[in-house]
Amino acid sequence: MAGTPKSNPSANGRDLSRRDFLVNSAAATAATAAATASLMSTGNYAFAAGGDTMRIGIIGCGGRGSGAVANACESSPGVELVAMADLFPDHLENKKKAFAQALGDKFKVTDDHCFTGFDAYKKLLATDCNYVILATPPGYRPLHLRAAVEAGKNVFFEKPVAVDGPGVRSVIESGELARAKGLSLVTGTQRRHQPPYLEAMKRIHDGMIGDVVGGQIYWNGGGLWMFPREAGWSDSEWQHRNWYYFTWLCGDHIVEQHVHNIDVMNWVMNGPPVRAIGMGGRQVRTDPAYGHIYDHFACEFEFANGARFQSMCRHHDKTPGNVSERIVGTKGRSHTVDGNRYAITPYSGEAWNYKGPTPNPYVVEHADNIAAIRAGKPMNEARRIAESTCTAILGREACYTGQDLTFDQVLNCKTVLMPPNTSFEASIAVPPVAMPGKTQLERAWNG
Repeated sequence: MAGTPKSNPSANGRDLSRRDFLVNSAAATAATAAATASLMSTGNYAFAAGGDTMRIGIIGCGGRGSGAVANACESSPGVELVAMADLFPDHLENKKKAFAQALGDKFKVTDDHCFTGFDAYKKLLATDCNYVILATPPGYRPLHLRAAVEAGKNVFFEKPVAVDGPGVRSVIESGELARAKGLSLVTGTQRRHQPPYLEAMKRIHDGMIGDVVGGQIYWNGGGLWMFPREAGWSDSEWQHRNWYYFTWLCGDHIVEQHVHNIDVMNWVMNGPPVRAIGMGGRQVRTDPAYGHIYDHFACEFEFANGARFQSMCRHHDKTPGNVSERIVGTKGRSHTVDGNRYAITPYSGEAWNYKGPTPNPYVVEHADNIAAIRAGKPMNEARRIAESTCTAILGREACYTGQDLTFDQVLNCKTVLMPPNTSFEASIAVPPVAMPGKTQLERAWNG
């Protein structure tokens, strides 16, 4: 885990462009919709078809990794947890006890299948697990995804999938390698597996609100956890235990969290924007204990057809929360209701409100993946989540630099944010807080 994998921009050496992303987007969306529709047609969301046992290996035993394991075990019969890996022994031991109690006979982890340290992921991938969940900090996602695909594993990997351009390009390459190997890759953008979103998106793409001209997307919330630095923690250990507050590990919260809404925006538009401009800063969460990331962002994303979306995300306590999307078209608008349902209001004619079942999408995404694996029809969401991750990075860099940037500039940026040495013995300085007009898109790892 000492760095992100080296990556050529593409197989033939040319720069990647936004157009390259669009080639396979429609097929990937159709595959997800078909898988979820199959479950919807039977009314059975909790259990995909039986078949070969899914032997899960979890890499990254934090909160989201633990949730993903529980969701996968709930999703389908014939699923069991067989291996665990985490950087920290205390994390692994605590989650091992919790899993043993919560999963019952689906917990099959033995001591020789528990691994810790920076090479723990390699040891886990050498076991007989056939379904790997990747849930470490996003800075390591490209490295772990490449290793899992090379090891021949089907993968569920959490969003976002990179923190910089080289990482995005690596994920694209890993996705193509997985396609060649017949492996299934599903990512944690659960809205893509959520019936209210699927039904609304079908109507939007069928023209119910006319041509999309823009919209607004939000992830405005309060602060998150933080672990005060303890005596004996090196720079590296402190930053890894507080990974959310360092861009090289988390990507900043516009990437780590707001990517969900950004992914919905790209879904509406059938691909990523061409450019972005924005502003942001660090006004409320200023203590050095919170690393160097921003606490608020506001961006405008522009698409090739001229549509413009306003994006807003923040971590401010004691302020109103809002996690939603609003899509505006020439014939109507679409918006979220109660956080997980969609409504469409035409400017004339009858409104549509989703009234169908609302199964847990965190469970459905695993049911879709496992059903696809067992049917021999693997899903592959790598390119799609790579484009949404890159869009979020575009927004971050537009705010960090204060510049009007294009998607292609960020996609092909050569900056690797991960330090050259991440071991616990390494001295890793905290990068300065990004300063618009001073911070450059191409920069050294430490900002």
